[in-house]
Amino acid sequence: FGAATAEYIAINAVMAGCYPEYLPVLIAAAEAAATPEFHLQALQVTTNPAAVWLVINGPIARRLGVNSGGNCLGPGAWANATLGRALRLILQNIGRALPREMDRATQGQPGKYTFCCAENEAENPWEPLHVERGFAPDRSTVTVVGALGTWNMNITAKDAADVLSMIADTMAFPASSDYVYGGAPWLVLSPQHAHVLHREGLSKAEVKRRLWEQSKLLASRVPGNDFGRMQTGRRAELGEIGPDTLVPISARPEHISIIVAGGSGTHSVYVPVSAHTRSATREVMLSEQMNRDRYHEAFIAK
Repeated sequence: FGAATAEYIAINAVMAGCYPEYLPVLIAAAEAAATPEFHLQALQVTTNPAAVWLVINGPIARRLGVNSGGNCLGPGAWANATLGRALRLILQNIGRALPREMDRATQGQPGKYTFCCAENEAENPWEPLHVERGFAPDRSTVTVVGALGTWNMNITAKDAADVLSMIADTMAFPASSDYVYGGAPWLVLSPQHAHVLHREGLSKAEVKRRLWEQSKLLASRVPGNDFGRMQTGRRAELGEIGPDTLVPISARPEHISIIVAGGSGTHSVYVPVSAHTRSATREVMLSEQMNRDRYHEAFIAK
């Protein structure tokens, strides 16, 4: 590993095509990635296809034009493309996670090129992620997530019970390391699905609780050596696990994270997460706390 100084972060930001105004977001992202709970070292060396996904909240997302609407996880927004790419370069060039050297991913995934979006706070019927995590609504934050990929869910149901049933069934797949070790998965709900749930009086906490209950997996669906790993990995939490044990995806419902993002349509996204990491959120420090001219000088110098 290397020291992620402002200068080195700026160098990688320039290579990714970032504007100077993006630098505070990248500094906050690097700080979040360095927290003990995120366990970056595990992500840097794993054979899993884990990518670091950036979720941006607050006024900075609108100011920088980070896409939170249609195609927010795809192409079309300079900020999304370059912020995510800059972080990947930081992980490679400063963190030394070079492919086929430290980075031992079996296949990897496209999100390891760039993976960044904002939450669609305008279409979110609940509190946004950063408020849920204790920040004021007018503050800006970046959250880092050790994401294993995206799993589309096309759900045309019009009532909450059916929407939750479809999502829970998608989450409950036996190849997920979440069940072996206890994870912290994410959901990107479309505004349409979020409003279906909210219209029937469900809070975000209640949605998490119901999904946690409904996504429990019969232990016998995890065969062979993986069953043994699950017995070892979850014993302290669940006690002895037999074939008929219903295993939850995480230790507690609140370990499931939910954001609202995307445009119109009946698609939401399930994002399983590397079991050895937990997401981390840091505030993006702006204005008087960080001198914008200093960033321009750093970028010009590089």
